[in-house]
Amino acid sequence: MVTVVRRTQRDYSLAFKLSVVDQVEKGEMTYRQAQDKYGIQGCSTVLVWLRKHGNLDWSQGTPSFHPGKTPMPNTPLTPEQRIKELEQQLADTQQKAEFFEAVVDVLKRDYGVSIGKKATRQVIREKRETGISIMQCCRYLGMTRQAYYKQCRQESLRFEQDHAILKQVQAQRMFHPRIGTRKLHYLLNQTGSTPIGRDYLFDLLRFSHLLIRPKRAYHKTTNSHHRFHCHPNRLKTGADQVIVTQPEQLWVADITYLPVKMGEAYISLVTDTWSRKIVGYHVHGDLKTDSVIRAYKQALKQRKSKSDVLTHHSDRGIQYCAEKYQRIHKQNDVQCSMTDGYDCYQNAMAERINGILKNEYLLQKPANLEEARRMVAESIGIYNTRRPHLALNYKTPNEVHQAFYN
Repeated sequence: MVTVVRRTQRDYSLAFKLSVVDQVEKGEMTYRQAQDKYGIQGCSTVLVWLRKHGNLDWSQGTPSFHPGKTPMPNTPLTPEQRIKELEQQLADTQQKAEFFEAVVDVLKRDYGVSIGKKATRQVIREKRETGISIMQCCRYLGMTRQAYYKQCRQESLRFEQDHAILKQVQAQRMFHPRIGTRKLHYLLNQTGSTPIGRDYLFDLLRFSHLLIRPKRAYHKTTNSHHRFHCHPNRLKTGADQVIVTQPEQLWVADITYLPVKMGEAYISLVTDTWSRKIVGYHVHGDLKTDSVIRAYKQALKQRKSKSDVLTHHSDRGIQYCAEKYQRIHKQNDVQCSMTDGYDCYQNAMAERINGILKNEYLLQKPANLEEARRMVAESIGIYNTRRPHLALNYKTPNEVHQAFYN
C-alpha cells in the first residue's frame, strides 16, 4: 500500500516556487503540467504561486499561458480531385515502402543491424490502429505472438518501475534542484524501496532530460590591493602547515556575489573544512567589513570547542585584512591564514561551497535583499542537514560535525 505524504506550503522552498513560476510564465508548461511533473499537491497551489511571485497581469482574470491558434477552415475537394490525390498517395506509398525495404536489407546485409524489440513493439502498436492484426504483424516480423506479449509485460513492468523512480527523483529535486546524479543515486537507494543501479539511473535521467548541466559565472568580489598586512598561507606544505584532524580546527571564509532583481546582494560564508558545514553566514547589500564580520561572529557564537587551536583561512580581500576583522582573531585566539597569490585553488573549499549554493539551490533571482536572505537561509539549512558529500562518505555536514562531539 502506497502512503501519500501530505505537504504544506512550507515544504516547498522559495527557490523551487520561483523556478516553477518561471517555467509556467515562459510557456514551457501549463500549471497543471507543472503539478504533474513535480508532484505538487493541491489544485490551485501553482496558481497561488503565480499570483504571488509572477509577473503576469491577473486583473482581467486568469491569463492564458498557451494561447491557441485559430484553425483554418478546410475546403472540401471534388470527387475527381480526391481520386487523383489518393492515386498520388498510393504511388508515393509504394515507392516509400520499396525504398525503406531496400534500406533495411542493406543495413542487415552490410552493417549487421537488427531491428530492436522496442521498435518492433512500437510498430505493432501503430499498425494495430490502422486495422492490421497482431498475428499479421508478428508474421511479417518473423516472431510469435507469445514473444510479443511477453515483451509487452516486461515493458509495462519496467515502465512502472521507471515511473516510481522518477517520482522519487522529483521528491529529492524539490529540496536539491541541481544535485549530482551520483549523490541522487545514493539518496534514492537510502530512501527508496526499489534498488537502482548508477548507470541505469544515468540512462533514465538522460532519456527523461533530467540530467544537470553545469553553469559557469564569475563576479569579482575580492580587492587585494590595499595597505593592510597579509598573513602567510598556513595550508601550504611547511613547518607551520595546518593538518586538519577534527571539526573546528580550520575554517575557510569567502564572499560571493548573488544576483538579485533590485539592488545588490553578497553572501559571506564561514565553512568548517573537516565537516563541510557552513557554520556562519550573512547576506548583505554591500562589501563593507562590518557586514562580513557578522558571518564570522555567528560562527564563533556556535563554536563548541574553544580549547583547541582554530585557524581562519581566507583570501587577501580588504575585508579580511582590515584591523576590525583582525581584532576579532586576537580576541578569540584564532590563528589567521591567507592565500599568497591570485590562484583561487588556494581557497578551493570556500569556492566549492559558493558554487554548490549558487548552482544547486539559488537558481532563481530573488526580488530584493530580504527575499535573498530567506532563500539563502533555506538553502543553507538544506545543505547542512540533507545534502550528502562524496568526501564525507555520503554523510551530511551536520552528521559529521555532530558525530565528533557525541
